[in-house]
Amino acid sequence: MILTVGTEGQFRQISEALECAGKHTGEEVTIHILPGTYHEKLEIKQAGLILEGESAENTVITYDDFAYDTMPDGERRGTFRSYTLFVDAPRVQLKNLTIENAAALREGAGQCIALYAEGEGILVESCRLLGAQDTLFTGPLPPMEVEHGGFRGPKEHAPRINGRQYYHNCYICGSVDFIFGSATAFFEDCTIHSINRPGFVTAGSSPEGQEDGYVFDHCRFTGDAPAGTIYLGRPWREYARVIIMNCELGAHIHPEGWDDWGKEKAHTCTFLAEYGNTGPGAAGERAAWTHRLTAEEAAHYSREKVLGGCIKDR
Repeated sequence: MILTVGTEGQFRQISEALECAGKHTGEEVTIHILPGTYHEKLEIKQAGLILEGESAENTVITYDDFAYDTMPDGERRGTFRSYTLFVDAPRVQLKNLTIENAAALREGAGQCIALYAEGEGILVESCRLLGAQDTLFTGPLPPMEVEHGGFRGPKEHAPRINGRQYYHNCYICGSVDFIFGSATAFFEDCTIHSINRPGFVTAGSSPEGQEDGYVFDHCRFTGDAPAGTIYLGRPWREYARVIIMNCELGAHIHPEGWDDWGKEKAHTCTFLAEYGNTGPGAAGERAAWTHRLTAEEAAHYSREKVLGGCIKDR
């Protein structure tokens, strides 16, 4: 079943098409979005749903919730209720879309999630994810929050179940911890862009014992930030696993590469590693507690080995 959204489509709003799709859970449903800007806060909870635009440049989903916003009950919205698009289902595909949190550059906004993705076999292809702090969250949440109320949101009390996700040919931009979470996620042929302020690209929170976390393969790390002011990542939780290999790293990357976020335990528990990277940002003397992979070790982190057969044919 194909549902069309737009001025010439069956539905004017994406939310209307999602509601219709929910009545056909036994079928494969594609929601095709015609060019335009859609100011909507959306949730996808239907397994196997495909949401696709005609191109990321002209099909834009945008909303403007932010963490420091005060909700009607007087409580702060918080990070995990700030999303523009929330995916909570397996085998969902997002294609040819821009997903934006328009509040991201607002003074005092705090964390602003564009895409909150949780589920096995999620595919995000040829999309632009736009934000600043906390642009992309790859659920699940860590087991425990550090600050009371820090996990307020749709999955606060849900079981923490790891899922595998694949990001291909995407543009993801942000400033601080703008790719973060606990999922196993493979990023291939993506542009990872740091906007003009010091920051950190990743903030992994792989749980103890999880074999894989984030893998970036043949990606481009670009940035408007001054030279040497962006770290490849820091551990949101001590067992974070991030591998960056065969990537081009711009001059904005800090010579040490990685930051420990003041977590001494991370020096022995995290696995932050590189292999075969090029560009001025790959030339620094990395932090002693991080890793340089051998060719044999890097072979373990191929897309096939990390994702297995969880991603449906594109």
